[in-house]
Amino acid sequence: MANIAIEVVLLAPLLVIQIILLPFVANTMWASWANTTRDVTLRETASQMASTIQQLYLSLNRQEISTGIITQASTLPAEIAECSYYATGSLKASLQHGFGKILFLNLTLQELGNTVTVQTPLGTNVLWNDTSVFDSSSPNASIKVQKFTNGTLLFSF
Repeated sequence: MANIAIEVVLLAPLLVIQIILLPFVANTMWASWANTTRDVTLRETASQMASTIQQLYLSLNRQEISTGIITQASTLPAEIAECSYYATGSLKASLQHGFGKILFLNLTLQELGNTVTVQTPLGTNVLWNDTSVFDSSSPNASIKVQKFTNGTLLFSF
């Protein structure tokens, strides 16, 4: 009988720790998994957006394409993990001479703040409207390109 009492006394703190620690660890693991899943989905969406912009550049950067404005309606999801997101872009010159410009796209989940950045190469004749913002919740979310007579392509959201 004394052995049983000693075992209960020794096991009681262990049971209390398991009761408190197990839900905490499970909640922490779930939150980490959910955050990682959001980041992966956000990165995939950013990559799709960058690919669309690069395809627009390659399609419009031809002499037989005349001047004008093209609007590509968004085919991207309106929400990621039940949150809308926004995107901004900026151009930087490539470090290698004659290799054009690099577009950096930043996507951010509005309610949660998760942010990813992707990049895609474009040509030397590209401009980007730094003040434009892509809002996934907007019914007019799109990518716009204006082609000028000198062949310059101005991209914006």
